[in-house]
Amino acid sequence: MKKIYDEKYYESIMKEGKWPTTVEAFENSAATFPERTAFSRFIGNDKETFTYTKASAYIKTTAKHLRSCGLDREDKIVLIGKNSPGWAMAYLAIHSIGAIVVPLDHMSEKEKVVQLGSFSDAKAILCDSQWIDQLFGTEWFSTLTAVLSLEDDHKGYHSLFSLSETDENLLLTKPAMDDIAVILYTSGTTGNEKGVLLTHKALMSDAYQAADPYFLTLTEHDVFYGLLPLHHSYAMTAVFLESIIHGSELLFSSKVVISRNLQEMRMGKVTNLLGIPLLFNKLLTGLMKKVREKGLPAYILIRTLMHINYFFRRAFHINFGKRWFAPLLDGIGMKHNTLTICGGGPLSPKVFRQYQQLGVDFIQGYGLTETAPILTLVSLDHINVNSIGQIFPLVDMRIDDPDLLGVGEIQVKGPNVCSGYFRDEKATAELFTEDGYLKTGDLGSIDSRGFVYIKGRAKNLIVTEGGKNVFPEEIEELIYAYGQVEQVVIRSYVPDKTMKGELIEALIYPDKEYFKEHGIDEQQIGTEIDTLIHSVNKKLPLYKKVSKITILSESLEMTSTKKIKRGKISRTIERMIGQSTIR
Repeated sequence: MKKIYDEKYYESIMKEGKWPTTVEAFENSAATFPERTAFSRFIGNDKETFTYTKASAYIKTTAKHLRSCGLDREDKIVLIGKNSPGWAMAYLAIHSIGAIVVPLDHMSEKEKVVQLGSFSDAKAILCDSQWIDQLFGTEWFSTLTAVLSLEDDHKGYHSLFSLSETDENLLLTKPAMDDIAVILYTSGTTGNEKGVLLTHKALMSDAYQAADPYFLTLTEHDVFYGLLPLHHSYAMTAVFLESIIHGSELLFSSKVVISRNLQEMRMGKVTNLLGIPLLFNKLLTGLMKKVREKGLPAYILIRTLMHINYFFRRAFHINFGKRWFAPLLDGIGMKHNTLTICGGGPLSPKVFRQYQQLGVDFIQGYGLTETAPILTLVSLDHINVNSIGQIFPLVDMRIDDPDLLGVGEIQVKGPNVCSGYFRDEKATAELFTEDGYLKTGDLGSIDSRGFVYIKGRAKNLIVTEGGKNVFPEEIEELIYAYGQVEQVVIRSYVPDKTMKGELIEALIYPDKEYFKEHGIDEQQIGTEIDTLIHSVNKKLPLYKKVSKITILSESLEMTSTKKIKRGKISRTIERMIGQSTIR
């Protein structure tokens, strides 16, 4: 399906058929809103702010310093650090000389940073001071042309805030829309990292499609909250780049500490919160816990009002929730919130619906790093809690080899699709079909209105002895709805070699805090989990029922966006098995 919702919108963005680069988008906002805050952060309870004019000056000085060090167009530069105004300005400074940003996870091991930096042929690094300490003395670090701190001067290396003016006549080489902007290394649930090549066109076309008036209404008065790691494509596009193209403020949080995050959201009057399912599940669980603590009559009243508000929102587009539930929303830092987006993984329709009931303008989307990343988004005027949204206007999406229910692999074309993988021709060739569609590896379907429904990853599909297909994600979603579980993975097992099909096993890491709060002894956890699975099985057809439960003694390794690394489970599972039960 391919549809332009508002052609005039795209004509106003593209000049002579060209998408703006990240640098051009920032410069346009700096010219239009020079004294508005571009980037900010809290240091204690004091707020440090950088206007678009001030940020522009730091970006230009940093870019000229990099240029004076001999760095130029298409050179690769590693950027690694906690979310901060310095990170954002360094990113734009690198692009201001036409160079390529290689953003790495600041939670990585030193060896991984050295490996990826070397593999990328990076010639410089801009990083937090702790990374100067860690990398100092390594062979790769000693080969770098330039090193800059994103914080204070450190070990004789300048920070981007202490650079002196360089030659004003020094020319900067601006990028073109088809130039590679970033090499994003996928954290990968399989553990096999690949360097995704994304152009300025890919990044900016995706950011502007997300801001299509059909989906969202964003302005310079919005305040985005930079909570998710910016080296990840979701936060990079939907938070960082989205904020600068509108001249909005981006308030940074350097780490995820829920109590502190809620305080910053209140103090910063955050309007736009973008997060992942784990975050929104925790916020909602905490909120509903407080509601239950008010007593049964209050709980029944609030739940009734939630249902009434949802009816009025659906039937008449009237939202009483922001007024009715203002104290509750303030408790989770969302009093000023006008938009909440969930990405990075599937969110339970039940959770999605409850946020809508509370009056929160809550939507979700779908995409992957290779598509910069967003492919679909739910429109506030066309809410569908069971779908992950409608297809972007410039994205051509199809379902390959659909079954009788219309389910098949999702394949896409569009301006936001990557150029392939860095120095990996084999993987690049495998990524695309012969007619140029990118193979997402996700199984789903599309209805007549362009709503997309995700079933799960093709490689996770379980085929039973009766030839039935089971999507693990569907069962995981049901189990996550219970508060007793922190992590769950549904996988297949074959108890008898004579069987041709597979049975269903649930690997579960219990939520220890839940059981502690409810006074449940560790010896009783197995019984509680068994009861939980029994309840879930009642909702499932026979071929989907969980027949084996394995309780883990340790949590499973996760990516930076809190997805379980399934590819590493088989190598580490044996030491983590607390107990296993065949039902």
